[in-house]
Amino acid sequence: MNRSAQQILEDALQLPPDDMDWLVESLLIKGNGKAEPEIQAAWDDEIKCRLDEIDSGTVELIPEEQVRAEMIARLSPEARARLGH
Repeated sequence: MNRSAQQILEDALQLPPDDMDWLVESLLIKGNGKAEPEIQAAWDDEIKCRLDEIDSGTVELIPEEQVRAEMIARLSPEARARLGH
């Protein structure tokens, strides 16, 4: 059976979110040849960099309530109504 990438993508887009996350992660790992430990090390480096920026005051932290309010404000009226806003 020979399926096109488009057909596979259409099927993949129907997956539950957890399965889609797994599929995307698997494709990214396979696609760039990086092993899981290398990916984890890269994330560890990124986390350290971001924590250093917070500790040094280079970046400004935004309260969760403000971020949430800004995100909700960008939603359509229908989506806001579904959230009860």
